[in-house]
Amino acid sequence: MQRIRIRYAKRGPLRFTSHRDFARAFERAVRRAGVPIAFSQGFTPHPKISYASAAPTGVASEAEYLEIGLQATADPVAVRASLDAALSPGLDVVEAVEARPGTSLADRIDASAWRIELPGVKPDTLGQAVAAFTAAGEVLVERLTKQGRRTFDTRGAVAAISVISESAAPSEVTGIPCAILDLVVRQVTPSVRPDDVLAGLRVVADLEPPVPPRATRLAQGTLTAQGAIVDPLEADRDETPIGER
Repeated sequence: MQRIRIRYAKRGPLRFTSHRDFARAFERAVRRAGVPIAFSQGFTPHPKISYASAAPTGVASEAEYLEIGLQATADPVAVRASLDAALSPGLDVVEAVEARPGTSLADRIDASAWRIELPGVKPDTLGQAVAAFTAAGEVLVERLTKQGRRTFDTRGAVAAISVISESAAPSEVTGIPCAILDLVVRQVTPSVRPDDVLAGLRVVADLEPPVPPRATRLAQGTLTAQGAIVDPLEADRDETPIGER
């Protein structure tokens, strides 16, 4: 069975697509595109599609990943083009590569890079909140999870956090200040999401954006000792296992 790994994006209004809705839309796109998808065995066969660390609903992303199994060999470039054409604009298939032997897609992802726009917040104000967050040994927040209400540390999951400068207003924000936060978060249990980090900034510095922030996942992958994130598809492109880099 051929395995193809895919990077896709959730952009614009389609960032509000839930993971379940995307999964349904993707299965329809597979059928429309005529991709020779393989199915599981048993009384209720399911298409062989596996997802890796999907972004929360309402969050945009340039780096979502999934893997499909095919019952016949296909050209990954053609698969990408046909699936992208079959999905709505805003759910965009960016890249497809043939999976090579080695680690699974999920095992190549242990961190995410985020950019969060905070309209109505001045960069200096955000900078002070980030300094307080960075200086803290622990920042506890509370969130309702599937296992009930949980209290967990957001500070320990954050590998890097900084305020960046932009020469142009981001995402069509005009007329008001808009601070921008760059963030690298490790995968931990329970997961720490961008809104959890913002809750942590509220805990340490009483930062309360006047309008909802806008988060975009820029990258996912393996976090190196130097703080870089290795694209999980890189090893499939050049046949060099991540562990040998």
